[in-house]
Amino acid sequence: MKIVVTGSIAFDYLMSFPGKFTEHILPEHMHRVSLSFLVDTMDKRRGGCAPNIAYTLALLGERPLLMGTAGQDFGDYRAWLDAAGVDTGHVAVVKDKFTASFFCNTDENNNQIATFYAGAMADAGTLSFRPVKDCGLAIISPNDPGAMVQYAEECRTLGIRHIFDPGQQCARLGGDELRDGVVGATIVICNDYEFELVKQKTGLAEADILKASEALIVTKGEHGCTVTTQGGSVDVPAVPPQRIVDPTGVGDAFRGGLMKGISLGLSYPEAAQLGSVAATYALEHLGAQSHAYTWAEFTARHDRHFPPLVGRG
Repeated sequence: MKIVVTGSIAFDYLMSFPGKFTEHILPEHMHRVSLSFLVDTMDKRRGGCAPNIAYTLALLGERPLLMGTAGQDFGDYRAWLDAAGVDTGHVAVVKDKFTASFFCNTDENNNQIATFYAGAMADAGTLSFRPVKDCGLAIISPNDPGAMVQYAEECRTLGIRHIFDPGQQCARLGGDELRDGVVGATIVICNDYEFELVKQKTGLAEADILKASEALIVTKGEHGCTVTTQGGSVDVPAVPPQRIVDPTGVGDAFRGGLMKGISLGLSYPEAAQLGSVAATYALEHLGAQSHAYTWAEFTARHDRHFPPLVGRG
């Protein structure tokens, strides 16, 4: 099965604040906010939703096809992804722009304040699924809003099984755009806060989404996720981490594990169990692509928390 991963390609600038953001936010002055946080550390890391998801899939033995736009500074990043087992043949380089950049500040409670510069991501709409042959599964993760809607329309037209993952772009996508992405997707995935935004902006309830989709997956951080199909809902727990280092990219790792499970023919709740394991590996490291494991190590950890993956992989 060829797996295509679309979404932002970015560099992450990860900072840590030795305090709590909430102690510096004054509710009575929310009409005029002016804050600056002095951070202890900053790391530049390879990131972006699409490469993060693709990296996890590559760790799990797949060779995902990455489809996205990057800037003139993408050369070293492309070499890294190629070496990791990701197919970057469908990444278009926009020569007069820089690669998108994510600036994220995390406090001691793992709350985050982030800013995202689009850069070359704004050109994502120039790409198309039509030249991609034999796509068995795709994910439309956060990207240029217009491109996300375009990709969803193409997947429906071409009959490509796909996951619609609006993520952070729930804030930018209008109600009609969200509806165009959600309705008809094979799977819709978002976190609990994003799902409330989707319902508010589209007027769609859970039952409405499931009329045209096989599954709705709502992630809930340390509380795992809920997988809902026409047959009912199943709660999948999170895998306890050995340590908590950085939440950046944890959701992307979950999606990579989920897609691996789907490619193996697992049920959606079983596939989400792989997602939970992959997410915890990411949580235990700084940056979304700094962890590594073998399939044997992954399955051993999986089998300590869920029914064994006998004869899979």
